[in-house]
Amino acid sequence: MKLVMAIIHDEDAFHIMDLLNAKGFSATKLATTGGFLRAGNTTLICGVTEERIAELIDIIETKCRSRKQITSVNNVSVTANEGFAPYPVEVTVGGATIFVLSVEEFKKV
Repeated sequence: MKLVMAIIHDEDAFHIMDLLNAKGFSATKLATTGGFLRAGNTTLICGVTEERIAELIDIIETKCRSRKQITSVNNVSVTANEGFAPYPVEVTVGGATIFVLSVEEFKKV
């Protein structure tokens, strides 16, 4: 048994949850926030057998694609007296970060 944790973009979460449910996967969905952009993410937690890990990762890969986005970074100083001003930068958002962990014991009650 494995525990799969996938951190995905909020925009991708609805489609992935639908597909996971249709394929018989159980998943817990957590609202999370990224540290760099401080934007909304979704963290999915799934307990799966080793035989289904590849199938689960394939589902995530088909629905989670990275994309470019313009955002403001508030850490560029204009002058010492004026404080900080937003600075637009292009960043890559989306995609998925997936962790596969070994589970010593799994019970569903």
